[in-house]
Amino acid sequence: MPERSSSARPAARGVSLVVDVVLFTPRGHELAVLLSPASARGRSRDRALPSDGLRSDELLDDAAARIARDALGAAPSLLDQAGARGGTRRQADASQVVVTYFGLVPDASAGRSELHWAGVSDLSALSQRQREEVEIAVEAVRAQIDQQPIAFRLLPPSFTLSELQAVYELLMGRRLHKASFRRSLHASALVEATDEWRSEGRGRPAQLFRYAPPRRRRQRRGIRLDLL
Repeated sequence: MPERSSSARPAARGVSLVVDVVLFTPRGHELAVLLSPASARGRSRDRALPSDGLRSDELLDDAAARIARDALGAAPSLLDQAGARGGTRRQADASQVVVTYFGLVPDASAGRSELHWAGVSDLSALSQRQREEVEIAVEAVRAQIDQQPIAFRLLPPSFTLSELQAVYELLMGRRLHKASFRRSLHASALVEATDEWRSEGRGRPAQLFRYAPPRRRRQRRGIRLDLL
């Protein structure tokens, strides 16, 4: 057995495994991405995604958590793998596999004050490869919207339905029909009302809701999202 293990090692020596993390936070009417100084990693551009190589005896999820925590100063509310890409590096006979993770940060102001966030509509500071990684991460988020309660990871424990709809619209990049969204939301049993209310402007106070975890013997339906 030891001979088999040692004979298999040379084939993997030319492969480097890199983990890039795309951290999203709400900013105005779009998502923003956390960018790190590229000079720290020898990049030619000014900014780059938080990134590092996989350490020995380190799992991919652990590496992504470490990179996100080091860049953000805290753990994101959600961290998941978006995809992986492989390709030949400029150096001869050295291949690179890049694994992309995405994370959600509900309140960017709670992190380090020097953090640099850029809207997804203006990522010119990134390389073409990393801009493509952001697109992959956005697609991964949107693919989970109706399958996982990821929208609630960008909200406080209690929220108004208007705030929840705003987060769904932010993640989808599209506006939603208000009445249809609320009917589908109640039918899906994803939220439950609290006894709290919040004043919003001159109108009547809005009731606060909270995320309702799945309960046994209660079938949950997905949310039908009707676009405007």
